[in-house]
Amino acid sequence: MTATTDAIKTNQNGIQASSGKGAPTKERPGTVEPAPKLRRRPMLVAASVAAVVLGAMLGVWTWTSVSDAQSVVAVRNTIARGATIAENDLITVQVGVDPSLKTTPGGDLRKLIGQRAAMDMSAGSLVTAEDVAPTVIPPAGQSVVGVALPASLLPGEPLRAGDQVRVVSTPGADGNVAAGPQVQIAATVVSLHPGADQGKIVVSVLVGQDKAAELAARAATGRVAMVLDPRER
Repeated sequence: MTATTDAIKTNQNGIQASSGKGAPTKERPGTVEPAPKLRRRPMLVAASVAAVVLGAMLGVWTWTSVSDAQSVVAVRNTIARGATIAENDLITVQVGVDPSLKTTPGGDLRKLIGQRAAMDMSAGSLVTAEDVAPTVIPPAGQSVVGVALPASLLPGEPLRAGDQVRVVSTPGADGNVAAGPQVQIAATVVSLHPGADQGKIVVSVLVGQDKAAELAARAATGRVAMVLDPRER
């Protein structure tokens, strides 16, 4: 048995020849595979753009919020109505506030120390001009009495808080003034409110404690009128 071995011969031109079957082949130089094409993902691109836009909007909002912030006075500890305001009851905060809200500038915090709370002031709330008063109403030794009167028994000049008035007795149903000297009780107007009875106005007045019971009793009869005293001081 004769074994035949194919010998590969290379000629001077670089052509490989085989003694076996097949035509001579030319050696191919090494080749580089082309880079794979990247497939675009529209959803990923859109999400990236949205993230960039959202980040820009948040940046603008943060800058605007900081630039509009103001230093105002806020309540640190709850203050009951009528209580004296202490320094540790208040704090200054940086917030953006509506111009229509009459807040107290942070620089005025010390001016509020020693004044009275005109109403209950909850911790965390902003301090407005209406929340604070030099004195509490009613102060010691005085009382507030509500006098409900129709317009015909009130001064023609509209009453304002702080006005000095006198509540005087009026004739009864028979047209006679009550026996004894005519009663006149000096008072100071605190506020005015619409009455439950149609056509009447409730005038809250400040009077001495010794006169409060008498005034309340006479006002309940409806036989009183209110007189406005001079506003000139």
